[in-house]
Amino acid sequence: MRRGFKTEAERLADRTRTQMGLRSDAGLPILDLAAHLGVRVRSADRLVAREELEELDELQPGAFSAATFQLPNRRTVIVYNPLSERVRTNSDIAHELAHLLLDHDVREIQQLAGQTFFTCDPEQEEEANWLAGCLLLPRPLLVAEAFAGATPEYLADKYQVSLPMARWRLNASGVLLQVQRARSTRTKR
Repeated sequence: MRRGFKTEAERLADRTRTQMGLRSDAGLPILDLAAHLGVRVRSADRLVAREELEELDELQPGAFSAATFQLPNRRTVIVYNPLSERVRTNSDIAHELAHLLLDHDVREIQQLAGQTFFTCDPEQEEEANWLAGCLLLPRPLLVAEAFAGATPEYLADKYQVSLPMARWRLNASGVLLQVQRARSTRTKR
């Protein structure tokens, strides 16, 4: 990941929240962000038979999570896998919206089970993952919740994100370390 991107992502997430009228420490309903960006969100079983999605998932579990389509009329549609849990779907939609916010281009063509998929390069995928986390669990929210004693399980349930996402954001953002140091300093006094 390029130098300075993590800070840039936190700022972009905060700026996006401000544009939506949200506080920096508020939860973000991901469908509200999609609507704010003018993006339609649809379940894949509205486009293909659910049995075909189940067959693909049997061939390679997790092969399809979500995808973004630019339609000829300049509309953007995100299609998600209805077989995923709701918390996973939130992360998948946030990831796709992050690609749009970062103005990423499709660069790679891959094949899976005879089907062609277009993807971004690995660095852009990493950036979209990081920004998705910042959008769903921004640092100011994590700081407020962590100082109040929130656990990853509590955060996952309250903000409708996966438990691994809640744990990852607490660790990767440095918030857990910040809270531990603050508590240690108070104990020494």
